[in-house]
Amino acid sequence: MRTRWLVLLIVHGLSSVSPIAAAPPERAVKQHDWPQWRGPDRSGVSREKGLLAAWPDQGLRLAWQVEDLGTGDSTPAVSAGSVYGMSFRGADEVVWALDELTGKERWVARIAAARRSGGAGDGSRSTPTVDGPLLYVLGVQGDLVCLDSATGKERWRRNMAKDFGGEQQLKYGGYSESLLIDGDHLICTPGSKQASLAALHKRTGAIVWQAQVPQQDKAKYSSVVAVEVQGLRHYVQFLEKGVVGVAATDGRFLWRYDAPANSRFVNCSTPVVAGDCVFAASAYGNGGGLVRLSRKGENLAAEEQYFTKKMQNQHGGMVLLDGYLYGSNEGLLTCLEFKTGKLMWDDRRPGKGSIAAADGHLYYRNERGPVFLIEANPKQYILKGRLEQPAASKQHTWAHPVLANGRLYLRDHDWLFCYDLKPE
Repeated sequence: MRTRWLVLLIVHGLSSVSPIAAAPPERAVKQHDWPQWRGPDRSGVSREKGLLAAWPDQGLRLAWQVEDLGTGDSTPAVSAGSVYGMSFRGADEVVWALDELTGKERWVARIAAARRSGGAGDGSRSTPTVDGPLLYVLGVQGDLVCLDSATGKERWRRNMAKDFGGEQQLKYGGYSESLLIDGDHLICTPGSKQASLAALHKRTGAIVWQAQVPQQDKAKYSSVVAVEVQGLRHYVQFLEKGVVGVAATDGRFLWRYDAPANSRFVNCSTPVVAGDCVFAASAYGNGGGLVRLSRKGENLAAEEQYFTKKMQNQHGGMVLLDGYLYGSNEGLLTCLEFKTGKLMWDDRRPGKGSIAAADGHLYYRNERGPVFLIEANPKQYILKGRLEQPAASKQHTWAHPVLANGRLYLRDHDWLFCYDLKPE
């Protein structure tokens, strides 16, 4: 791995740098960490304030960049002073940890063989999930591993196929979901007849429950979100044939909504939740729909409020801000009124990409590299800045932008770029 130390030495005036950045004995979680897929609450929205409201013409200040990370579209996680990610390196699938301040590698751990498909998006896809001293990852072949977050030492492991009868098409990237920690439980999606979803004890890996849903849906590529409606806590996942909800206590099937699914190809985007409403969408000519959930005794009913072709979201995700939904509609950056589906505006200039949000702005990353800062304005498209990477992999960049502690992280396969977002 080669880190751009010369820039750091000049800019910060450091007199010496240890060849290996040692982890401090105690690492405190910071207020604006990004410890899992799509941030602290899986919404893609950071609550951080005081970020640059417009980017200078010369671009953002590059804090550091790292190359030779390995192949894959795994979006990084940032927690307690470390940046975590996954890659294929040679014959291995690995997890790595970098120092948040400098980008220097803390540790790397092998979790499985790198089974290459030769298809689109070859390499790791899952985002690591950090829960204090423990780190949880899911490999392409379904290797679910719990590691020590400070050292990378393995604590326990499961396998989706061996332990749950799960299967996933390696031709299209294999297992891609990012694991959810909820209280003492880890929630995952084996996608088998016996376990469409499953809950494990996070400290031991012991099976708590296995959820069977109607139609015995297989896993696709979305990640679970936790929802509470009228006192009933449950998990929502976008599976092969539709969006489903299962009870947090025992995995009992509660509801499903099939309209957003595109079972011919892939269902990638994470459902967007607001109160008792859930929105999900897929691409390839399909679209997205909103359901309102209501309590029916110990179960829930899902009633469709609308379905729209104006949000055919493939893998770039969506964010909800002040009642408006923003995301890529097959290459059109689009704003919808969340509760009605009304089209507010769309614009082709940013292209097809992935999205995050903070401090009243959208951070939109075109899958071919450029990043756009856009005002979160439901009335019109207002560009506030554009950024080009100093180097690129020349492949599609499907890893989402990450916003943590005043910095923007952009993963591009072998590369990871870290930019300062605070005014100097």
